[in-house]
Amino acid sequence: MKFYKPTSAGRRDGSVIEYKKKLTSTKSEPHKRLAHGKRSTGGRNNQGRTTNFYRGGGEKRLYREVDFRYDKKGVPARVETIEYDPNRSGFIALVLYRDGERRYVLAPQGLNKGDEMLTAEDAKPKIGNRLPLSAIPVGAFVYNVEVKPGKGAQLARSAGNYAEVVAHDGAYTLVKLPSTEIRKVLGTAWASIGAVSNEEYRLVDLGKAGRARGRGQRPKNRGSARNAVDHPHGGGEGRSPRGHRRQRTRQGRPTGKGQKTRSPKKYSNPFIVERRKPGRLMRNGGK
Repeated sequence: MKFYKPTSAGRRDGSVIEYKKKLTSTKSEPHKRLAHGKRSTGGRNNQGRTTNFYRGGGEKRLYREVDFRYDKKGVPARVETIEYDPNRSGFIALVLYRDGERRYVLAPQGLNKGDEMLTAEDAKPKIGNRLPLSAIPVGAFVYNVEVKPGKGAQLARSAGNYAEVVAHDGAYTLVKLPSTEIRKVLGTAWASIGAVSNEEYRLVDLGKAGRARGRGQRPKNRGSARNAVDHPHGGGEGRSPRGHRRQRTRQGRPTGKGQKTRSPKKYSNPFIVERRKPGRLMRNGGK
């Protein structure tokens, strides 16, 4: 981490990751065949209505096609570069397979240029290798975890995150997710060994509003500061209480303060062995 000197109000408390020490190249040009333009939605759907608030603007980005399916099984790959990806929090690695094909994959911590990766059922459980959950020893850290076999990685993909293999139970494997939730996943689903790179990402202090706007983040104001027509917490004279017991979103649904927001009829409820620990317990890893 690099901390700026307080030469101005915007620089005070600001910090940035020292990419030169972590990446093989700080060039912004990705591999041409694996990158293409991406249009920003600004938080709007296909009808032009805002469905995700506080998004908009930001720098233009080239989208890197990252392989989350890992359907090239049994073919060793060598890491050529570790690169920055503006579309995700973790770093990506450009790998060259033995048959000559190149792909981008999510880079784990400890992966370096020249290392080899393998996706196979009999692969060794070392960093970067990918194998079925049933073949991964208990206690191992994994990332890029599949929920449905063959669908591609969906869990533990953010910077510094990992899931832990807790136990094997018949056809299922019990996995502890970054949210501290323990759930059953089919043993035939695949996962990669290790933890996602760029673990310092969550420690970065933007320091000023301009850096947030460059990321496409628009200002967010409090619901209690709005009019009653705009938010359930709005209205009233001065600092008025919200007027109801539960904290609500702009759409009137419960949120925060340890309230349960998960649908009681969600399809994946039977696969949850232990619910996540809310609030302080979740932030401290359940300790």
